[in-house]
Amino acid sequence: MDVLIDQVRLWVADRSESLITELGAWVAQPSISRTGEGMPEALLHGLDLLRSSGLAPEVVPTDGLPSLIGTAEGPPGAPHVLIYGHYDVQPAGPLDEWVSPPFEPEVRDGRMYGRGTGDNKAQHFAQLLGLRVLRELTGGLPCRVTVLLDGEEEIGSPHLADVVRERFTDDRPDLVLWSDGPVHESGRACVVLGVRGIVTFELRAKGARAPLHSGNWGGVAPNPAWQLVQLLATMRDADGNVLVKGCTDGAIPLSAEERAALEALPLDLPEVLAEIGTTRLEPSPLPGYYERLTAPTFTINSLTCEDGDEHRTVIPSVAVARCDMRLTGGQQVPDVIEALRRHVAEHAPDVEFLAGGAMPPSRTLPETPYTRAILAGAELGLGEPPLLMPALGGSLPIAAFTDVLDVPCYGVPLANADERNHAPNENMEIDRFLNGIVAAAAIQHTLGGPR
Repeated sequence: MDVLIDQVRLWVADRSESLITELGAWVAQPSISRTGEGMPEALLHGLDLLRSSGLAPEVVPTDGLPSLIGTAEGPPGAPHVLIYGHYDVQPAGPLDEWVSPPFEPEVRDGRMYGRGTGDNKAQHFAQLLGLRVLRELTGGLPCRVTVLLDGEEEIGSPHLADVVRERFTDDRPDLVLWSDGPVHESGRACVVLGVRGIVTFELRAKGARAPLHSGNWGGVAPNPAWQLVQLLATMRDADGNVLVKGCTDGAIPLSAEERAALEALPLDLPEVLAEIGTTRLEPSPLPGYYERLTAPTFTINSLTCEDGDEHRTVIPSVAVARCDMRLTGGQQVPDVIEALRRHVAEHAPDVEFLAGGAMPPSRTLPETPYTRAILAGAELGLGEPPLLMPALGGSLPIAAFTDVLDVPCYGVPLANADERNHAPNENMEIDRFLNGIVAAAAIQHTLGGPR
């Protein structure tokens, strides 16, 4: 056992009620980047949280919504740790599906419900409280720390890379920590080394100026729906192989250490499939469940003929497919977009290709210098050996650090697997929030230990 971390646990236990109240006040403050609702007030609240954690706070303007930065010095020779989180949240969504109002947080059955609880206010607040408790117990921090709270993560972090480049190119951190997303689906704690990127796009095929009677015009007037599905069939085959030439160029194969980490992850495949209401996997050239979640994918998100769900016997005048591609380490967003554009121009030149939002992938190898310290700190704080996950299947703006600064990034998700982020009744288990404070302090403690 570690004496300091035992003291941290007691500190958290003695103050748990007031810490939960502080979290509730943060969740109660709307901060919807998509609409701007509550963002000026959230900025001031976020500055207060940085200040109360012993950090020197400042606002970093961008061409969009500002970022917040808090800094604190550490002992000479200690690592410079950058902690990333975001203070913006998703819109509430359908209010009638919430049991309690989204910005009136309520604790029920050991969970706090409210928009932004798991994504991301409880998680970055736990990191801040980890710094606060270390400062109160020891009079300082074991590492030099910078906290960066993004105000635009839920709209794709369009200005994060600029902030990182301007503020940290000449003062690079040694590593980046982030807490976002859920723990492993089994409920086990985990440390995440990377995220997949994403490119979203729309394919729009057009026919006649208006829908036509399928009897009067069938076989004569061009059908954009057929044109669209035939194009899509040239982009991925029935076995799940992506056929767009150049689209997966640069993708770096998994290392031996990454494969070993994947093989160590627990999996009850029938149970996982049952939870989503199916009994089969999507066709894929890759056999392993976790291997598929670290590979490039091509997904059709929706297909429509914009008929208002009337389903008349007509030849549609338009057909639209909205799609995304998930990217892995080594793939570059501009190259993927250009490959898609070339493919559409070659196979269906009349179909319009519209690129949408994008986010590059990020990758940190298991053998990077701080992995062992992060794993040890997470185990010390959370009370169980964390699983090592080479990558999340989803996307986060972590490439702003790995690509721009060339530093390793480590994710320590603290939210429960059923946090319902982005959905009504988003929630965070109170015990996970409180244990997350201990874990945050323990990770700083191990990073600042013997090197």
